[in-house]
Amino acid sequence: MKELCFAQNLKMLRESRKMTQHELGELLGVNQRTVSAWEKGICEPSFTLLAKLCDLFGETFDGILT
Repeated sequence: MKELCFAQNLKMLRESRKMTQHELGELLGVNQRTVSAWEKGICEPSFTLLAKLCDLFGETFDGILT
């Protein structure tokens, strides 16, 4: 269930910034399909990318994962 919390949180954070999946991917050095897979709960980012997401959105690991 943790994956779905992350997926939902990521989508909410991205949309709250009026950012497309493509734009987020560009900032992180991944493609839009990767961001889409994260938001669908298909896979999760690496620890390094998760840290970048937390920094970008001003979130803690706990905040973005739960």
